[in-house]
Amino acid sequence: MQPAGTADAGPARSRRPSSRRRWDTTDLSLVAVFAALIAALAILPGIPVGPLGVPITLQTLGVMLAGVVLGPGRGTAAVLLYLVAGLIGLPVFSGFSGGFGVLAGPSAGYLLAFPLAALVAGSLAALVLRRAERFRTVLLFLACLAASLATVHPLGIAGLVVNAGLPLRDAIIVDAAYLPGDVLKNLLAAVLAVSVHRAFPRLLGGRRSGA
Repeated sequence: MQPAGTADAGPARSRRPSSRRRWDTTDLSLVAVFAALIAALAILPGIPVGPLGVPITLQTLGVMLAGVVLGPGRGTAAVLLYLVAGLIGLPVFSGFSGGFGVLAGPSAGYLLAFPLAALVAGSLAALVLRRAERFRTVLLFLACLAASLATVHPLGIAGLVVNAGLPLRDAIIVDAAYLPGDVLKNLLAAVLAVSVHRAFPRLLGGRRSGA
């Protein structure tokens, strides 16, 4: 015989929403859409920078958007889908390139850093949207900037050292040319993400209020 007040304990537990849920067709569609968005931004004409000619493109804008809009799981999946599509030969990388040969090029480090960037930006964005009600644009910008500085630039520099044979000092100088553009792209990603989450506040479990 159960003690008083405990008769409904079992059903109550079963009614608790799970903190983790399986992806549905909407999630898979969002992953595919953002993978296509990254590809579209990557193949737009870029600006060659430095002696190696690694171009400045809008590719990282798509990567950061995937993270801060979809969150760490779906955002990382979108970037991985994009990378897999390129590595199997689809011309979705900068300059309509594709195939495993890009991993021997000077931009390999940047490409390999993209999933990590989406993971970090998405994790920080989820925290911001669930905890903060004000200054979301600034906080999401800082999330993107932190992800960029922690993943994209260090691995990009490593790729320049390994694949292009640059001394570390020269690789850092080459990479520094991409920083101003990244700051602008991160700011744009934050502004766009705030607008998306204001319209769809449940996309990452955020609240409707806040700007």
